[in-house]
Amino acid sequence: MRCFYAAATERHDPKFRLTHGTILPNAEQAERAHLLLAGLERAGLSTEEPPEVPRAAFETVHSARFLDFLETGWDEWQKLPGAGPEIVPNVFAQRDWAAYPESIVARAGWHLGDTSAPIGAHSWEASRRAADCAVAAADTVAAGQGPAYALCRPPGHHTDRETAAGHCLMNVAAIAAERLRERHERVAILDIDVHHGNGTQRIFYDRSDVLFASIHTDPAAYYPFYLGYEAETGTGDGTGFNLNLPLPQGTGDDPWLAALDTALARIAEFDPGALVVSLGLDAHENDPLKGMAITFDGFRRAGKAIAAANLPTAYIQEGGYLSPDLITSLAEFLAGALDNAPESASA
Repeated sequence: MRCFYAAATERHDPKFRLTHGTILPNAEQAERAHLLLAGLERAGLSTEEPPEVPRAAFETVHSARFLDFLETGWDEWQKLPGAGPEIVPNVFAQRDWAAYPESIVARAGWHLGDTSAPIGAHSWEASRRAADCAVAAADTVAAGQGPAYALCRPPGHHTDRETAAGHCLMNVAAIAAERLRERHERVAILDIDVHHGNGTQRIFYDRSDVLFASIHTDPAAYYPFYLGYEAETGTGDGTGFNLNLPLPQGTGDDPWLAALDTALARIAEFDPGALVVSLGLDAHENDPLKGMAITFDGFRRAGKAIAAANLPTAYIQEGGYLSPDLITSLAEFLAGALDNAPESASA
């Protein structure tokens, strides 16, 4: 399995986070990369730097003005009187009547959906290199070189076409899916992060060429709150091509794996040419966000089940936070996936 990682992504190391009215350290720290790299090493895998791709690859998913904001926003922010070290919005657009603004303060509230995705001096560089990793994984899969893994941080599945949120900047899984759509009529995205991939859902919600299936903690009392319910099945041409499988907070291995079987059955029915897995590992029982209680064995069994679908698969890293168990979670998932991968694809 080819694995892609760009060291420049570590330059995005956000500090600010607001939780229940309390300012806390951000959960999406650069240290996550070191834990994930250790997980790859334990799985016997090494990484390579991805090539840089043109910005046009990201414009298949994101608006030009959103990418402009990511690229230039921090420099504009620093010109404000008393500007802080990161872009953190203090106003938010009311989208049903809002006009797109010129002020950097207002654009921060347009392009950032909450306060958990602060933008620092190197966030654009890190985000585009993370997206390069996702594209490299997709290209590997498209070339028939077996499954591939992209160690992407910041992650992406909470970001839609032009609003970032939930520790995410560019939607790297959506970018990988669009890249694979250049080769395949149909592509499926399977999101197993503990949080619903609301950004990914919004991007593909009216399309029938990309099936989105998400297994996650019930959003009634868990982030992202506003999307992720069973009744959300798509709209227009996309009706029936969005599958949400919310589970109660604290769910363990067996119900989670049963939901995975349901998702994989729908994916098999869809018959895609390739699969993108939004590989969140924050469902682990010791993850600090405490959404589910999946064990290492559960992750290994999940990796085995996904590989058994026998689809060209790009694994795109999403969540999984600061715990030494993140190392083992990734190693066990990949052990399951590679144990069950076709022999020609397991190298």
